[in-house]
Amino acid sequence: MIKLRGVVLAGLALSLAACSGVSSHSEVEALNEVQPVGSPFTQSLAAEYRDFANREMNDMFDYPDAIHFARKGLAAAGGDAVMPEPISDWNLLPRHMEELSTGRGRLINAFDRGARDIAPQLSAVAQARFDCWIEQQEENWQEDDISACKTQFAEAMDQLEALLPAPAPMPAEDVMAPVSALDMGASDPMAAADSMYLVFFDFDSSSVNAGGNSVLDAVAAEISKRSVNMVSVVGHTDSSGSDAYNDKLAMRRGNAVRDALIKRGIDPAKINVEGRGERELLVKTADGVREPANRRGQISFQ
Repeated sequence: MIKLRGVVLAGLALSLAACSGVSSHSEVEALNEVQPVGSPFTQSLAAEYRDFANREMNDMFDYPDAIHFARKGLAAAGGDAVMPEPISDWNLLPRHMEELSTGRGRLINAFDRGARDIAPQLSAVAQARFDCWIEQQEENWQEDDISACKTQFAEAMDQLEALLPAPAPMPAEDVMAPVSALDMGASDPMAAADSMYLVFFDFDSSSVNAGGNSVLDAVAAEISKRSVNMVSVVGHTDSSGSDAYNDKLAMRRGNAVRDALIKRGIDPAKINVEGRGERELLVKTADGVREPANRRGQISFQ
């Protein structure tokens, strides 16, 4: 089965090989010999892809994927911050596609929060293990290898997210605050809810993950610094599933956030929980769309 992916520039390996004096035209050999440049992240990523490509070539005898990941390694060695594999490039079963999409979204979110600068080597490990996971999942027969790549990715992400600063509070006006909240007659409508925190959930889940726990740590710290009369928690879902199911799932998410805040010392009497299902989408989609940004709990103060 031919699985070459068209995601890197043609001729890149040859040009890098020429610059470094590599005599072979093999991308894997070129990656083995090239001296990486660029940021600490791209250099670490090049090393991770070098190990991955050599394993695919020498242990798995998977030459097409060895060449593909060697090309990504060469791009990283040249200083390019290549991205984790796109889900659409791989032939995946629907259940695997959803799980990998969630994992990729988690990785991209960490990158957007500065992970590649804060922890470059760990970020490179996380990306390489994600690419290993998706490559093994497409083949879908070596269970031990699938499990190893997936587990190592999850472990790297847990460590990485623990190192990142909590997301900055998002102004309520930037997360589609209901019009009624702005029409209550107050001279400063933002005074009652001047910041909004978001806790995101995996598909069909009400469990708070590591990223969500970081947000909740920041919420608890913020409450301890100011006089807060009430904490409003609103659970939301994406547009997949029925209205009735999503209403219940939204409440489970809201209550999961509430329980987590109580564990952090917040007075239960000050927490109000609502569930709005798919009625207030953060990202507007058609019905039946699994949009990660809509699977959230919103926290505001009064």
